[in-house]
Amino acid sequence: MLRSIAGGPSVKGVGGWRVCTLWPATLHRLLKVRKGVLNPVSAIEARLHLVPRYRQRLAFVPLGQGRPQWVDDPYFNPRYHIRHTALPAPGGDRELKNLAARLFGQRLDRNKPLWEIWLVEGHRDGGFALVSKTHHALVDGVSGVDIVSVLFDTAPDPAPPSTPLRAWEARPVPTSAELLGRALVERATVPTEVARGVRRVTRTPRQVAGNVARGVGGIGSMVFAGLRPAPRTPLNVDIGPHRRYTWVDADLGQFKAVKSALGGTVNDVVLTAVSLTLGRWLRDHGHDTEGLVLKAMVPVSVRADAERGALGNRVATMWAPLPVGVEDPRACFDEVHAAMGGLKESGQAVGAETLTQLADFAPPTIMNQAARLQARQRYFNLVVTNVPGPQLQLYLLGRPLRGLYPVVPLAQRQALGIAIMSYDGRLGFGLLADFDALPDLDVIGTHLEEAIADLAAAAGVAEERATRFRKTSPARTR
Repeated sequence: MLRSIAGGPSVKGVGGWRVCTLWPATLHRLLKVRKGVLNPVSAIEARLHLVPRYRQRLAFVPLGQGRPQWVDDPYFNPRYHIRHTALPAPGGDRELKNLAARLFGQRLDRNKPLWEIWLVEGHRDGGFALVSKTHHALVDGVSGVDIVSVLFDTAPDPAPPSTPLRAWEARPVPTSAELLGRALVERATVPTEVARGVRRVTRTPRQVAGNVARGVGGIGSMVFAGLRPAPRTPLNVDIGPHRRYTWVDADLGQFKAVKSALGGTVNDVVLTAVSLTLGRWLRDHGHDTEGLVLKAMVPVSVRADAERGALGNRVATMWAPLPVGVEDPRACFDEVHAAMGGLKESGQAVGAETLTQLADFAPPTIMNQAARLQARQRYFNLVVTNVPGPQLQLYLLGRPLRGLYPVVPLAQRQALGIAIMSYDGRLGFGLLADFDALPDLDVIGTHLEEAIADLAAAAGVAEERATRFRKTSPARTR
């Protein structure tokens, strides 16, 4: 865990890119909880000391001469970040999706800690929802699961959270001169870090030579893939500030049965379902998809096991092909599986991690320009991110969590983003779209449900067989 200090660690790597630009890069979750009388505000406040970064905001270096620094917010008020609202009548899932879409379209205030949690009441089944928004600079999708586990419990009657040794007090905020001085010191230490790296190279030349070769090869593969522009589609148009949102529920046991029957991975099944879905939607709109292969940006966690639980962004990217022109589910799966195997052999993930590490040494002005250039180019058609979640029933003050649906933000000229997260034997697909560009987002959701069913049929996966792969949980509620 990074320490909570005044003028603390700077935002580096991918997180630094997204803070230095004006991208609305946030990590969202929509969580549905069963009915019950409780006070989530008190529950969250009682656990804030377990995530000290949640009390920090960004301090920007004057003249853009350094990366933003994490500093304690002297005016931190948890009740500003924990908000209440209610659904209009009739208070169903449609109203919840519409509300979530409005919240997901609103940017976080960069002058305050970069998170919000909305308590949404008034659902007709008596339950409530939590809508969580956290900036990617604070946490990536994989480590975000650890933050959720701080807010939730694994038993209906858990022990009370640990009590902080002393009340929290914000440390003094550094002045502009101090921020500039620290940034200049950080910039001056970069050559020293490089020199230390050179000394390490000379001590273990063979091992380092192999790592360098893999890193350079991976970067080459990644850059070559990125330089090839993605095809033009209705998904890549100018977008506005408003959003649409929907979700699709799926059975993780069914996905595991399909991947075992067809010989691949769960992620292969996910990408195949997305490919079939988008292909059908494009053909609905009169587009010729024969031979068409879209390009998805797939975030990859480069967080080491020892770093799990630490806050901060440790995500790189890979480019995954989506053969939307292949209508047969089995043939589409085979193409996706072969392509993903080729990506792993090409070393794109290694190259992505290497670039993420190199970004730590790049001046902020260069990161700014690189990020804006990437946003303007058509490197990919959409983001598809699949994050493993907790495979056990979670509770909030004794109330079981029924569903968990992630959201991936939209970049420039990206009208659709698809995020997937597993939870307690289920898969939650969260689809976020530009309000004007994709007025029929619900149709895409329906096509996704159909694609999942067709994949299961192509794999010969009946409900009885999928049950063998399903985690049994007597506490689970539907």
